[in-house]
Amino acid sequence: MRRPFALALGVTAAISLSVAVAPGAWASSGDDANLHSMEACESKSTSSFKFHIHYNSGQQGSYRNIGYSVYDFDAIRPGGSDPGSYALRFCTFGVSNPWPGSGQRIKNNAASGENDHYKYTARVYYNSGYKGAQDAMAPYQHIDRFVNVYNENASFRWT
Repeated sequence: MRRPFALALGVTAAISLSVAVAPGAWASSGDDANLHSMEACESKSTSSFKFHIHYNSGQQGSYRNIGYSVYDFDAIRPGGSDPGSYALRFCTFGVSNPWPGSGQRIKNNAASGENDHYKYTARVYYNSGYKGAQDAMAPYQHIDRFVNVYNENASFRWT
């Protein structure tokens, strides 16, 4: 004989699983990965995150590896039980002699970028929400100095 409690528990587990993999859940996981993943500050050549945004022109100074689209560089929402939002920042390199841009906010502070993805185009936008002027980098392309979003950049998207 099947017990009602076991049946209810099974149904609850199935509903929980379907909610966990709902499409809306993926958006926060990208924000969480961009914010907290160790890949963000790994060596550019070994990171699985294939877009690299730089503080200075010519891919110089501090950088951050980005793996997922970013709606607003100043409002990353990691999801889960954390209701806050955080600014995405350049990684801190050079303990005794910090690289230019170390720890600075990315929004309106980036000068160049590199796309190491084999398939997708990387786009950096002037405004949050993937709006306004943009600089696009085809697969395996870099831009030594952003033309349209130099130090005026607010979002990033793969297309």
